[in-house]
Amino acid sequence: MTEDTMTVQEDNSAGEASPTAALPDLTATSAFLAAVGLVLEEVGGTKVAGHVELGLEHHTPWGVVHGGVYATIAETVASIGASAAVLDQGQFAVGVNNSTDFLRSVRSGRVDVIATPVFQGRVQQLWQVTMRRSEDGKDVARGTMRLQNLALNR
Repeated sequence: MTEDTMTVQEDNSAGEASPTAALPDLTATSAFLAAVGLVLEEVGGTKVAGHVELGLEHHTPWGVVHGGVYATIAETVASIGASAAVLDQGQFAVGVNNSTDFLRSVRSGRVDVIATPVFQGRVQQLWQVTMRRSEDGKDVARGTMRLQNLALNR
């Protein structure tokens, strides 16, 4: 584990400060994100990784996962990573452009998510997000997120 990459800790019974303590608990602050079911396994300013179990609750009326689910995941993980990258500067990041391509339809199953920065500047960042079926490693969606760094209003 490097300074730039932290493992998300579910339980911190030792009483130590969690390295992600400054990041909000997304499922507690957003019913929308909780409904998506994204599980974060690694959070940092240079990588965010996780997964989601997709099923009927994510479907369009035609029985496949809605593209909005993938766009939501892309924006979420890129925003988390970009915010983690600038938290020590008293900033957070907000999406200003989300371009998500849907490559393969999915009905159900686990999709692994990895987000990494392409560019991290003083004012803006660009992140690439890959969503891949766990069962065969094939990409189902790819997103590119441009984000702006803003001051935290505490």
